[in-house]
Amino acid sequence: MQVFWFIPTHGDARYLGSSEGARQLSHDYVKQVAVAADSLGYEGVLIPTGRSCEDPWVVASSLLPVTKRLKFLVAVRPGLHQPSLAARMAASFDRLSGGRLLINLVTGGDQAELEGDGVFLDHATRYEQSAEFIKIWREILARSHEGGALDFDGQHLQVKGAKLLFPPLQKPYPPVYFGGSSPAAHELAAEQVDAYLTWGEPPAEVAKKLADVRAKAERHGRKLQFGIRLHVIVRETDEEAWADAERLISRVQDETVVQAQAAFARMDSEGQRRMAALHAGGSKRSRKDLEISPNLWAGVGLVRGGAGTALVGSAQTVADRIKEYADLGIDTFVFSGYPHLEEAYRFAELVFPLLPLKVQQKLGGGNPSGPFGETVANLYSPGRDQVRVSQS
Repeated sequence: MQVFWFIPTHGDARYLGSSEGARQLSHDYVKQVAVAADSLGYEGVLIPTGRSCEDPWVVASSLLPVTKRLKFLVAVRPGLHQPSLAARMAASFDRLSGGRLLINLVTGGDQAELEGDGVFLDHATRYEQSAEFIKIWREILARSHEGGALDFDGQHLQVKGAKLLFPPLQKPYPPVYFGGSSPAAHELAAEQVDAYLTWGEPPAEVAKKLADVRAKAERHGRKLQFGIRLHVIVRETDEEAWADAERLISRVQDETVVQAQAAFARMDSEGQRRMAALHAGGSKRSRKDLEISPNLWAGVGLVRGGAGTALVGSAQTVADRIKEYADLGIDTFVFSGYPHLEEAYRFAELVFPLLPLKVQQKLGGGNPSGPFGETVANLYSPGRDQVRVSQS
């Protein structure tokens, strides 16, 4: 199991849809979140992409000197990037980071945003272009280890003699992650990427998506890894967690929900449509209606685009729900919580000890150089020393 956190480059706050308790986004704050994730033992961080965010490649590059082990899941955008340039960027980042790059292939689903970036392709054509893009990208990087070049003459993209003089550290290329819910997205994932990501739908729906992608991949003679993107609200008890879930949306005005849902409805993303359907386009507002599956809450999606669901509960409850998704074949979990700095600590401290050993070993870096917890009575450290003293 791999557990990732999230760098909130589109902003952070204590309450959704409100400036109350809002937090100014700065490089200092982004560094705090990254350093926390690195020191706590998260495998990596997802950096979002789009016009509402700081540029993910600039942000990720700026965080390399302040982190040691943390991996960065960074987006490439067909139509915005050319595949040869994206390959050079990836190879440089991978070498300079010591092999800490992961690639997030993002086709995009917001037509207004895409047109603002100069992309005027419809949904089907964007996936055709994305398939050609990632094929060129993969081949350039794979061939770079032997000094090879690539000629490619596709319907949407062409390159002649494309090559890299300096290959990436990871072979054949940094792993490619990709998410999408349409049939075209499933086919692209099955044929070309290394890991398929889904947003947090109820387990039964996730199982159907994974089964479809898995079957398509088998027809290509391939096996994929699977991941899920979720928010999380974990507290000492289930009651506390649900109270904080209600508190998170307590400042959201009805007009804000209407405006947000209208914007989402204009998108041609199948994944966004499925997220909106979970809370009936914003008409569900009570806790009872927004809990769409045990401890899976759709409140975040009232005003936030993309991933709109959260696991809510005590540490044991959340760990149990994570294991349910793991039993479906998911091995990568990308979490976030509001505010992201505090919640990175809270999730690691409460839930990591209940997850598989690989995550537990990462907590504290595996070789802590200082006290683990506050010294008790000036005599002994909590944990092993405390047990020995209490037994004496």
